[in-house]
Amino acid sequence: MARKRGQNEGSIYQRKDGLWTVQVTIQNKRISKYFKTQSECREWLRNTLNQIQNGLTVAGARTTVIEFLQQWLGTIRESVRPKTLYQYTQIVRQHISPHLGAIKLKDLRPDQIQALYNEELDKGVSARTVLLTHSVLHKALNQALKLGLIGRNPAQAVSRPKVSHKEMRVLTSDQARTFLSAAESTRYQALFHLALHTGMREGELLGLKWEDLDWVTRQLQVKRQLQRMSGKGLVFAEPKTAAGRRTIVLSKSMVEKLREHMDNQNQVRQQAGEKWQENGLIFPTTIGTPMAARNMYEDFKKLLKRIGLPVIRFHDLRHTAATLMLQQGVHAKIVQERLGHADISMTLNTYSHVLPSMQEEAAEKLDELLTPIEVSKEIKHLREVEQLYSA
Repeated sequence: MARKRGQNEGSIYQRKDGLWTVQVTIQNKRISKYFKTQSECREWLRNTLNQIQNGLTVAGARTTVIEFLQQWLGTIRESVRPKTLYQYTQIVRQHISPHLGAIKLKDLRPDQIQALYNEELDKGVSARTVLLTHSVLHKALNQALKLGLIGRNPAQAVSRPKVSHKEMRVLTSDQARTFLSAAESTRYQALFHLALHTGMREGELLGLKWEDLDWVTRQLQVKRQLQRMSGKGLVFAEPKTAAGRRTIVLSKSMVEKLREHMDNQNQVRQQAGEKWQENGLIFPTTIGTPMAARNMYEDFKKLLKRIGLPVIRFHDLRHTAATLMLQQGVHAKIVQERLGHADISMTLNTYSHVLPSMQEEAAEKLDELLTPIEVSKEIKHLREVEQLYSA
């Protein structure tokens, strides 16, 4: 009777049809794999035995990439924002599954993942999308590693595509004042003012409610953001990060601007009559519902063109606010907190273009502070007299 092979053993033999078979035992279950050559069998057996030593389970040996990814998406459903989950699901369905889905999870190799990225880029898929594909796959495989389904994370060994960041264009202080003056004649004047005064994201601005504003302390609470989700339309979601849930102190003039905006909104509410749907929003549509940004974008760009300013993105108002704060000497930590960045390094890295001029100013101030004070002629004369008497 043939001896039953143990956990750390395997067998290789050739079938009558010429294919080679390799078998290995994992948790008392025999796993078989077929290759064209004996050397491929040996390579697979060596890798599998190494993975068994690192905790590979029979579930990991039998699970395909797509089966695991679907399970993983289910487990993270409650821990990520709805838009993030939708984005991850689309990445798995459109980019990962067609290429890697049928491969056994334990057999997934770095070169197969690299081939996926290269093929996607060759097809014209943006580097940003491929980078997101890598991020999703890397996170999922890290979880598989923790569960003992694989012995290593193959996504760790691939080269990620480099993403070129969109050019940041900001308004100067004079241009910003010109823009706000021209905005006085538009229905978005308070929105544009608040964007430049706080550096808030578009979704955060459109998600603001009157209950978030304390008129006495002038504190504005950022608690939610408005997002568009496929199949659901406009929905409210938690801030992008924990740091995004923050308190921003407003200037007195900004609070007055919002008070004027509230008065105007009350007039719009009366005109809308029964059509008005109360949601408590600071920046709703003309009937009180959450406002899609498309129409605002159009008016924003038309305004810039009309007054001869650079046609920047609405998001560049956030960059403008940050740049102006830093140029005025506001501490980078305060800028970070107002913007809702997770850490100060992100703020400094994003707005490094401001630092050279700030360094020049710092050098001049230090030079002024540390320049030796010239001793007057009278003091020099007194010292000479003292030296004569002491002699």
